[in-house]
Amino acid sequence: MGGLHLPLGMGEDTVRCWLVERDYWDEDVVTLVYATPDGELFHQRQLAANLVFGLDVTAAKEFDREDLEQTPEADRERYATEATKVRERHDPDETL
Repeated sequence: MGGLHLPLGMGEDTVRCWLVERDYWDEDVVTLVYATPDGELFHQRQLAANLVFGLDVTAAKEFDREDLEQTPEADRERYATEATKVRERHDPDETL
């Protein structure tokens, strides 16, 4: 994972990821996808829709490196583009 740069103050085992996708399925499940700025790694969470409305979905979250997956090749450019947009427009703790 050579090209991954960590923001100051973050340990080697923690990576900041930015919200790149929010999908609603059958009105009961929400999928949140956070990705690294280069689009190489991502973390996906599926939550009951009623939980998301009480949850602060922030522009960025920090994840343990072991909780991230390699992004499929077909999604990397899109995730990188979206992560960059969110990073440029929002503070990490800003609710989206």
